[in-house]
Amino acid sequence: MVGMKYHYIEIGTQTPKNHSYFTGSMFRGALGYALKKVVCINPTYLCDNCFAKENCLFYQFYEEKNVTHRYRLDIELGKKDYSFGLYLFSEATEKLPYLLSAIHQMFTIQGLGRDKEKVTDFTIKVDGQEVYDGKEFRRFDSIEQKPKESKVDNFCPNIKIKLKTPLRIKKNNRFLRDDVDIEDILRSIYQREQEIFYGEKAFKLAYEPSYITTLKMLKYQELVRKSNRQKTKMNMDGVVGEIAVMGIDEQSYRLLKLGEIIGVGKQTVMGLGKIEVEDL
Repeated sequence: MVGMKYHYIEIGTQTPKNHSYFTGSMFRGALGYALKKVVCINPTYLCDNCFAKENCLFYQFYEEKNVTHRYRLDIELGKKDYSFGLYLFSEATEKLPYLLSAIHQMFTIQGLGRDKEKVTDFTIKVDGQEVYDGKEFRRFDSIEQKPKESKVDNFCPNIKIKLKTPLRIKKNNRFLRDDVDIEDILRSIYQREQEIFYGEKAFKLAYEPSYITTLKMLKYQELVRKSNRQKTKMNMDGVVGEIAVMGIDEQSYRLLKLGEIIGVGKQTVMGLGKIEVEDL
């Protein structure tokens, strides 16, 4: 199985902050504003009927409809600082310099939160290598720019799936609550994989998974975000908790490990659908 290419950008800062429990909406909104400043070449600054939108990174990340976006935020609920991560997938990995520039502008020029608070004590790593030390960027020809590959070299049939941020999966026109099954998770990851890396729609798994669910410890977590654009509050509720699985097949194991990278379900661009797979 060929690995899927991606970059992981990690922003680290130690300054304590008392902000909202769910920071995904704030980070995505602030990053979008900064990214538009970095890449927009339209004098009107409007996306509607823009002559350049088909080749615009901001349009692809924020305005294009009915697509599976080739990036996602990596957040931790309740975290008391401005640290977060950002995954870039497929052809979006080629736009790494624009994202680094937008992140720097977001922190140092634009500011975060209601008070537009600027942050200076932060570092940026790309795939584990520091590219910004809080003062300046390293030269790009001095770091490894080749994207990582999502290859899985190990296999363990007994695992625990940890749903770290609310998982939002729709089935039969409703969001699942405590009735989430392994196949629902696998199907979502497979659909995202096909769209992100191959540009194809998939409505069901291409194989029959094999596993035994031994224990579910799930709960439905309520989560609300404010939408400044729509001037309203929006529900981001979903399922969190753990699922223990025994005897899972190797192909499903590979999919779940890929899900650690690309996320599961809806609103992954804001940090939802984050999972971790622990070998037992």
